[in-house]
Amino acid sequence: MTLTVMLAYISGFTGSAGTAVVTTDKAALATDGRYFNQAAKQLDTNWELLKQGMQDVPWWQDWAADQSEGGKSVSVDPTVITASEARKLSEKIKKKGGAALNPVSENLIDLVWGSEKPGRPNEKIKVHDIKYAGKKFEEKLQDLRKELEKKKSRGMVVSMLDEIAWLFNLRGNDIDYNPVFFSYALVTPTEATLYIDDTKLTDEVKSHLGDAVKIKPYNAIFEELAALKTSLQSVTSTGPETKYLIATKASWALSEGLGGEKNVEEARSPIGDHKALKNPTELEGMRACHIRDGAALTEFFAWLEDQLINQGKSIDECTAADKLEAIRSKHDKFVGLSFDTISSTGANAAVIHYKPEPGSCATIDPSAIYLCDAGAQFQDGTTDTTRTLHFGEPTDAERNAYTLVLKGHINLDRAVFPKGVSGFALDSLARQFLWAAGLDYRHGTGHGVGSFLNVHEGPIGIGTRRQYTEVPLAPGNVISNEPGYYEDGSFGIRIENVFMVREVETAHRFGDKPFLGFEHVTMVPMCRKLIDMKLLTQEERDWLNAYHSEVWEKTKSFFEKGSVSYKWLERETREY
Repeated sequence: MTLTVMLAYISGFTGSAGTAVVTTDKAALATDGRYFNQAAKQLDTNWELLKQGMQDVPWWQDWAADQSEGGKSVSVDPTVITASEARKLSEKIKKKGGAALNPVSENLIDLVWGSEKPGRPNEKIKVHDIKYAGKKFEEKLQDLRKELEKKKSRGMVVSMLDEIAWLFNLRGNDIDYNPVFFSYALVTPTEATLYIDDTKLTDEVKSHLGDAVKIKPYNAIFEELAALKTSLQSVTSTGPETKYLIATKASWALSEGLGGEKNVEEARSPIGDHKALKNPTELEGMRACHIRDGAALTEFFAWLEDQLINQGKSIDECTAADKLEAIRSKHDKFVGLSFDTISSTGANAAVIHYKPEPGSCATIDPSAIYLCDAGAQFQDGTTDTTRTLHFGEPTDAERNAYTLVLKGHINLDRAVFPKGVSGFALDSLARQFLWAAGLDYRHGTGHGVGSFLNVHEGPIGIGTRRQYTEVPLAPGNVISNEPGYYEDGSFGIRIENVFMVREVETAHRFGDKPFLGFEHVTMVPMCRKLIDMKLLTQEERDWLNAYHSEVWEKTKSFFEKGSVSYKWLERETREY
């Protein structure tokens, strides 16, 4: 059971990021700027909404600590909070005069849910073929063991599901849109163990893993950690060679299972770092799948415009989303969607992570902005594209806002920077034109993208979060470029491409450092009706013409000449 499903059950909030705190007489839900509007609509009067990052709004940890005043304790399921989060929360509780932070052995929501709680998925996992993975899992294990040797670690407990899938070249279907499976792993200098329900393993998977990986039951991980903890009690030295490595995102339960800080070193996961550096096979897969996906989106947008304008038909947001999925499913190597399609018209487009629901979604208004944020999982890569369109006559305010967002998108795409620069340092390149007009947006500018894995992938990103200062961008990173602007109750704009970090040639090489830039792989036209050409510089026009020429050349072969899709693509990519 995923945390988002549990959160939705207890609160009604269906966003992908949130924390709930419940006391005997009140409840609060904290989320970030992407979900302020959604949470406000979905929460009932029992809940206080904590808009994280807003002035005078407490962080959820402070709110929870405030409830502990007077010697009260705070309880938490230790499997849903990291060890570092638990330490910080415990300190805040003590400062407020609270009793303690207590780990509970059974999740309280599970107790409330009872027999109605959905069962854990039990679908078979599959081998991720080397022709898509580009590297054998045995080599990945060797790389991890080299990292363990550098850190003088006894081994690493792996709990991030996408890291386990990547490490062993396996894929699953236990979480919607993410091709992962419930499991843990333990890797030492001499052994690798995968903790997973045996019923999920096919003969092909067992043959793939062979003698290189031991298989143990999923729930055996905590028994194993307890045994390791006992064995460490006889170790008298206290150096790093006595400790096991866990990622900073690993749960408090895993850390405590090994004996806490005495036996555990918390660090950014070396698996996550390696996974973020796509190999040549994965990069080529990203290029290929984005061309196919671009053709699918072009066909969809052409169809939607034709239905709304030429055929005069009424199409709602859900019908449009279903049509896009059907078009995508025709393409080679398609597996499924990479997240819920955001199909939003008019004011709904201002809800950053809007999800249309059958029976309550809006009918698409041809005279209003339409925003579509959609992605797919292909065997050779993962896509995530946002386009904002208008099928009628946009207002001056809409065209102005769209063009400012486009300028930021182009500016970031064209960026050249020295090795060692992080996404934190680049974020303002995409926001500067909005800032100059006194505008902004409440989400990051870019997130890492997996290779037939999670569409949101760390540790890299482009944004104002402190974590984006920790890891510089490097060749092989795949990341999104998605500035936006949202006017509550009116319209929303976002333009998103996926691009890859690569080394570029420069006239000079200051400090003998290589310089980096981006290669965009998303192949979908921008909306001509929404561009105010007077606001674009000649360099920005040149970029736009070159981009549209590339889109035309790479996707036109998917369509029959004279077809609705062909004509739409030809019109939208013609030179300015």
